[in-house]
Order: sequence, then C-alpha cells, then structure tokens
Amino acid sequence: MKDKIKDSRRSFIKNSVLGTAAFTIGGALPGVSARSYNNILGSNEKILVGMMGVNSRGLALAKNYAMQDNCQIISVSDVDVRAADKCIDTVNKIQNSKPTAIPDFRNALEQDEMDALVIAAPDHWHAPAAILASKAGKHVYLEKPCSHNPHEGELLVKVAEKYGNVIQMGNQRRSWPNVKEAINSLHNGVIGRPYFAKGWYSNNRGPIGVGKVITPPDWLDYELWQGPAPRVPLKDNLIHYNWHWLWNWGTGEALNNGTHMIDLMRWGLQVEFPNNVTSSAGRYRYDDDWETPDTQVINLTFDNNTLMTWEGRSCNGRNIEGSSVGVMFYGEEGSLKITGGNSYQIYDLKNNLVKDVKNDIEVDPRNKANPSQLLDAMHIQNFFSGITSGEKLNAGIHGGHISTLLCQLGNIAARSGGALDIDSSNGHIKNNKKAKKLWSRDYEKGWEPTL
Repeated sequence: MKDKIKDSRRSFIKNSVLGTAAFTIGGALPGVSARSYNNILGSNEKILVGMMGVNSRGLALAKNYAMQDNCQIISVSDVDVRAADKCIDTVNKIQNSKPTAIPDFRNALEQDEMDALVIAAPDHWHAPAAILASKAGKHVYLEKPCSHNPHEGELLVKVAEKYGNVIQMGNQRRSWPNVKEAINSLHNGVIGRPYFAKGWYSNNRGPIGVGKVITPPDWLDYELWQGPAPRVPLKDNLIHYNWHWLWNWGTGEALNNGTHMIDLMRWGLQVEFPNNVTSSAGRYRYDDDWETPDTQVINLTFDNNTLMTWEGRSCNGRNIEGSSVGVMFYGEEGSLKITGGNSYQIYDLKNNLVKDVKNDIEVDPRNKANPSQLLDAMHIQNFFSGITSGEKLNAGIHGGHISTLLCQLGNIAARSGGALDIDSSNGHIKNNKKAKKLWSRDYEKGWEPTL
C-alpha cells in the first residue's frame, strides 16, 4: 500500500511540478510572486528533499534548495547537533516551513514522502549514503566527488541502473550557461581540433598541526560520522574540514577541487577513460598530520591522441593565467580559457584575444561553502527536471564517476610509483598489484556498501 501511495505521489509531482515550472518561466500573475503562487498551490507540487551533512557546503546547498520555488526541505540530518539546528533555523526562515531534525539520515530515508536526498557529508560517506538512498527509492543529489575510491564509483553506476533513480553529481559547471557555450564552441571547432588541456587550482591553506586524541564532544555523533570508514580515535584537528587531507576519510585536493577542472577538460576533449596516468605529488609545505598531497601534477593520455594535465597547489596561491582556478584548451588554430566563473576567452595562435565572454554572475572559487549560488541553482533545477520529466542530466552519475575516477587514478599513481597503464575501455589498472590494492578500501565491519 505504501508503495502505491509513493508511486501515486511521484506521478502527481511529475505532472504538477511541470505545470508550476511552466507558469514560473512564463511569468506570474500581477502582484503574485512565484513563491507565493507555489504556497497557494500547496506543498504537494514541490519536490520534498532531505539534507544530509549541513555544516558548511551542505548549509549553502540547503539555502539554495530552500530558495527554489518547486522544492521543500522536510528533514535535516547531521552528526553535529549544532550544525543541524543552525540549518533548520536558516531553512525555516527561507521557506516558512521547519524541517524535521533526524540525526541519522538512514531514519530519514524511511519517510515515504521524501523524494530526494541531498548528500554533502564527508567524502567517505558519499557513495555509501547514495547507495542506501537509492535502495530506499529516493533520487540523489551527490556532491563531488561521487566516491571515495573507484570501486564505490562503479557500484554507484550499477545502483542507478538497478534502481532507476536519478543521481546528479555536484559538478555544477556542467549547467553554467557560458561554460556550456564555451564547450559547445570548442566542439564546433572554434580553435580547430583541441589536443591538450591544462587545468589548475591554487590556494594558501595553512598547517593543520599535530592533533591530540580527544573524547568526542556531546554535540557530535562520531560513530556515525565515521560510518563506513575503519575506526580511528578522534583528534582535535580533524572535524569539520581537515578530514579532506587524511586518506581514511578524504581524497585530497585532486578530488576536493580538481574534480571540477578535470571534468571540464574531459568534457572539452570528449574523452572517457585514459590509457596512461602519471602523477608526481607530495606534502611539501608543512610538517603536520596532513597526508594527501599539497602539491600535485596529474597527466592523463587518451586514445584519441589528446593529453590533459592538472596542477594543484594547496599551499601557494599564485594564480595561473590570472586565476586561482581554471582550464585552458590548446588546439590547432588557437586556445580557449575557462576560469573559475561563468566566462571564457578565445585566443588565436598569435595570442590575440578574439572573443571575451564576460562573467555576468559573481563567483568566488576559493569560497569553501558557496562559491556560486545563483549558477548552482541551474544545476539543481536540471536535477529536478530529471526527476519530473526525465530531462537529460547535465551531470549524471555515469559521467560523474568517470571524472571522479580520473582524479582517483592520479592519486593512485602518486601513491604507487608514479605511473599507471590503464585499460581505456573501462578505466581499470593494468599490471600493477600495488596500485590495484587502492582500487577499493577497507570498511568497518558491517558498513560495507553493496548492491
């Protein structure tokens, strides 16, 4: 009976949200805002969303989702009581409806009315949470990277095929209008055949120090925070951000920020799996608990005679091409640059600027929580359209997995001798036992993700 109610509600959403969206695009009645009109229609026309992980990036996403007229956040799940309370209060002020606090997202998934789960927890939770949500019949908006390791990424692709739900990864530039225009121009030959792409990210991150083991505070469910990761005592320099730089939970700068640029390069060069990956990397700047590289170069070659390279510098923020983050495509007849915002430039072979499309919406690529709120709303609406009308996703999980994998292969290369031969039909590592051991990870017993 519950399944029939759920199916009926989702069919209703498909029809009614489409009608509401058309009304919003076409314009509202005089004196009636889009949100007011939506409130008149009632909450059943809205996609009902649960939030998982709302401390920093998750809070920014919650604000953005709450601002969407065809959405209502109904639950907030976080292991940090303080973060959950702040998010609930913030969302309530935006949507005039208070979400329910459900600390364990697994309990939130039992809500029949929930349509989608938004996941912005630490990286080690991304794929396991998305898999559980898919099994519960929910659609998923999954922050990048989509997985902690390649095995999890492959599981996610299989899960989406098995359960037929919508899974959108948060590589939001796939939905930014001027970026889409730039890539389309590239594909249409604006610089001839592009054969080399260079991407980069730079920042001035300070040291994280040497942590001391502490008892988890009463506001933190550290057991649930660790979830699928093998158990390690809590240190005072881990939560809420420095887990990025520890392999047990994080994936380093390559996946924290490199995913965006490697995804753009892959999109522009029209490639999937590489045939060779090399990487040089290390922790050079400080002597502390930081394990992942603070400086890294990843090179990937592909069967269509193209090459891409990504440079990451966590502790030296010197810009490249005038920007802290970006990509440059080099072709037979010129070059095309996309930096951190919704803009691009085209140069001829004599370095003359021949086209300059300005960034019309401000973006701060070094803002950890919310670099591009208005632009990211377009990505959210594409996710919603995928749910309601089957519109093609700009960042579906198949492509999201491939872009994530390229970064993971860079990390695996750096940790296993520097070079990998890859099966370009599926992205798997060839003839390297040490590297293959990093394809998956150890899990806390009982927490292993499965189909």
